[in-house]
Amino acid sequence: MAAKKITRYLLRLDDACPTWDTARWERVLALADECGICPILGVLPDNRDPDLVRGTADAAFWPRMRELAAQGGTIALHGYRHLAAYKGGGLLPLHVWTEFAGAPLATQQAWITQGLHLLRAQGLAPELWIAPCHGQDRNTLRALRASGITALSDGLASVPYRRGGIVWVPQQLWTPMEKGPGLWTILLHPNTATDQEIETLGNFLRAHREEFLSFPSALEMFPPVPFTPLLALRERCSLLRIRVARARKRLRVARLS
Repeated sequence: MAAKKITRYLLRLDDACPTWDTARWERVLALADECGICPILGVLPDNRDPDLVRGTADAAFWPRMRELAAQGGTIALHGYRHLAAYKGGGLLPLHVWTEFAGAPLATQQAWITQGLHLLRAQGLAPELWIAPCHGQDRNTLRALRASGITALSDGLASVPYRRGGIVWVPQQLWTPMEKGPGLWTILLHPNTATDQEIETLGNFLRAHREEFLSFPSALEMFPPVPFTPLLALRERCSLLRIRVARARKRLRVARLS
């Protein structure tokens, strides 16, 4: 059966760092393990975001990351320090302020080089890039190519594609839901996930465990396609729908306040 005729999912877990919320992360990781799912793990090399300091640094964090990688999890370089100081949005402007998009090329190159060094010093081998706040621009892609990173997790298409010399594996879902044919990445931030969100994810993983792939197997089943004008148009339409949905949510909240 052709890949375009089937539905498959990836699970991505962001903001892994030594000051993680250990209990919530382990709950989510236990669900993935129960269902035989190898997640993408967005690891922060040098967290400076106070919102991600959920406790004292966990001495078991880096050994745990190495263990998960050995079990089939995919380690992703998740930015550098998780500080959104640049305004511009980048190639997928889901947020105004980001860590990388808008920063000078030399700065981005230095951050990516240092981030990779820090993760590799912990015995990890990052296989792809995850930009904090979805913020990457053309300079980010140049810096990634120079560093040897060839893939990233982002985009709103239904299949992986090549753009700027990098393979984009789309991440389109922030809550589990059944989708049609294509490859769909579900993103969860375990540090801030509610009990209900974790329960919802667990129910979805159990019901669809056979449809989940690891990152390497996803690229085998869904070879990247060119980023055509039609694909770009579809992605812009998806971006517009997300912006409209967010605006409506803000309006509802304002009316209730």
